[in-house]
Amino acid sequence: MQWLFHHAADLPHGEQQTFLQSACGTDSELMADVRAMLAEDVKSSSVLERGLATVASQLLGEATDSPAFPEFGPYRVIRVLGEGGMGVVYLAERNDLHSLVAIKVLRDAWLSPARRERFASEQRMLAQLNHPSIARLYDADALTDGTPWFVMEYVEGIPLTDYCSRNHCSIARCLQLFRAVCEAVQYAHGQALIHRDLKPSNILIKSDGSVRLLDFGIAKQLETLDASVNQTLTGLRLMTPAYAAPEQIRGDRVGIHTDVYSLGAILFELLSGQLPFDLSNLTPAEAATVITEHEPGKPSSIGKSKGKLADAASLGKSAWSDLDVLCLTAMHKDRERRYRSVEALMRDVDHYLEGEPLEARPDSLPYKLGKFVRRNERAVFVTASVFVLVLAMAVFFTIRLAKARNIALAEAARTERIQKFMMNLFEGGDEAAGPSDSLRVVTLVDRGVQEAKTLNNDVKLQSELYENLGTIYQKLGKLDPANSLLASALEERKSAFGTDSPEAAESLVALGLLRDAQGQFEDAERLVRQGLDIDKHRLSPDHPALARTTAALGKVLEDRGAYAPAILVLEEAVRLQSRPGMPTTDLAETLTELANSHFYSGRYEESESLNQKVLAMDRQLYGELHPHVADDLINLGAIQYDEGHYPEAERFDRQALDITQAFFGNNHPATASALTILGRTLVAQGKTQEAAGMLREALGIEEQVYGKVHPKVAG
Repeated sequence: MQWLFHHAADLPHGEQQTFLQSACGTDSELMADVRAMLAEDVKSSSVLERGLATVASQLLGEATDSPAFPEFGPYRVIRVLGEGGMGVVYLAERNDLHSLVAIKVLRDAWLSPARRERFASEQRMLAQLNHPSIARLYDADALTDGTPWFVMEYVEGIPLTDYCSRNHCSIARCLQLFRAVCEAVQYAHGQALIHRDLKPSNILIKSDGSVRLLDFGIAKQLETLDASVNQTLTGLRLMTPAYAAPEQIRGDRVGIHTDVYSLGAILFELLSGQLPFDLSNLTPAEAATVITEHEPGKPSSIGKSKGKLADAASLGKSAWSDLDVLCLTAMHKDRERRYRSVEALMRDVDHYLEGEPLEARPDSLPYKLGKFVRRNERAVFVTASVFVLVLAMAVFFTIRLAKARNIALAEAARTERIQKFMMNLFEGGDEAAGPSDSLRVVTLVDRGVQEAKTLNNDVKLQSELYENLGTIYQKLGKLDPANSLLASALEERKSAFGTDSPEAAESLVALGLLRDAQGQFEDAERLVRQGLDIDKHRLSPDHPALARTTAALGKVLEDRGAYAPAILVLEEAVRLQSRPGMPTTDLAETLTELANSHFYSGRYEESESLNQKVLAMDRQLYGELHPHVADDLINLGAIQYDEGHYPEAERFDRQALDITQAFFGNNHPATASALTILGRTLVAQGKTQEAAGMLREALGIEEQVYGKVHPKVAG
């Protein structure tokens, strides 16, 4: 039915009836439903058409004394880049900077004040995307009649598939470009943004060979403007059927797995030179059936003979078989059988390029041995002879490690309690605090740093203070001084305790978590893994620091979007922290990270179960009126919201708002955040009047706390 509407809506009014009679046949009920949807679409579009009259007049030059193009603030329009169903795209120049940008005037987004409010909220979120392979969203505003427009990075390039075809790229080169696209998508997934319209025309390759992903999140913005029927229909118009996942066609829940499917379809076209499905000359209903029920062929069956890549014909059967697995796993009809994340897809791309076994292939012993022998023919024979020696050494070291378990845990626990107390003193100085609060805390920490610098005669104490103060700077968002202190702490601890000491490991992990906060995920993972390797060799299995370091690695993996390995590591951390005597607060934090990884993997049931467990723990630890409890409720609300259970999401969000207001008061940034979250949920239910009031209140709080020109307010 959605497909029928999509095609009928694009036809002239006089042709719609003929089309529906042909497509629906004798199904009168289906025809009636589509007619009702078309009528609703016309009704909602009438306001829009009147609102765009000014733009149309300017474009057609009907008034000789009017400018040739609309006016977009400080931007001067040079020419029209293109037009489509969503609107018009202009090439423009910023007057004061003389830099080229692309401006898109959206037609279908402007409908009501509540929707424009949601639109602005989405803009602020998208503006936070900062990745070299994602075209930046610079600005957003509206024309005098309320029609919204975007300002984006202007990218000169050609679509990915055209680039590879014209340049006769090798398969390896295509996969390298494809991997760069995956990295950009994975980064955005880490920011909780789903593209939902990935296709080659949204992936441009510049003259220097670099990748740019365009329009990230635009489809999601428009689709989430309203919870009405028209919202879903607008989303259908935006997606491209040839690359759309089955759940998009059916109107089911979409998520990370949807982008994974689209990436698989793009890879299929790259390798074979053809789309996975030939939808030409099909009715909408037939096309929907093909996408949701038919299996695509193998890229190898087309690419070997008809592909346009340089080495397609010469590639061996085994290599093509791996490429088939890559594509078809990503495009599996059952989303649970696809790659769990884009990170997992990237790993298999890397495995292919390095000649290693794919994770997606069934773990057959002959397959894995075949891969290993082909890559290490000479080493295989050496490995066989060394195996017995390795077993003997393992037994020896197991005995040695068993004798090293007498660690002074009581003293370590006492020190940790002191440090925990010190850190908790500054919990109010994180992002939930206002500028004046943070300023007072920063002044106090600055004074502490100066005092610590006088302790040169006690390097051990100085390094410990540097690490604690550096971590506090990090909580306050002062990343540069945090980096300086944590780096100094690491060097001093290496010198005082040894490079492979638990103290050095602690500093490695602290520095790694700072890199994680800075978005330097590879460096963060490297540092935390170094610390974990030391802890595994120097600490007993029941030492709290080992469990904490394991959890830190899980957090870093989660933040970089590697959800599947993050889940495995975090589950191990939970196992370690569930032992008697371990800090309950550590376990609650790790369970929260584990719940988040399940959530971003689309495993909502597991995430909800874990969040409920954390909620019960935090209520016991802190009482009902505590920010941690509010955060738990917000997490539970997010799960319900993502699954479309808006009344349940509203219930959790209201509880979180009540707690936040009771704890922080009515004029605190944390309250503004809770109001915004609840407002989003109300908009999704069509409760636009109440939502508008809450969003205005949230904006007023932020303006009062930060000022109108602060990035948190200006977005």
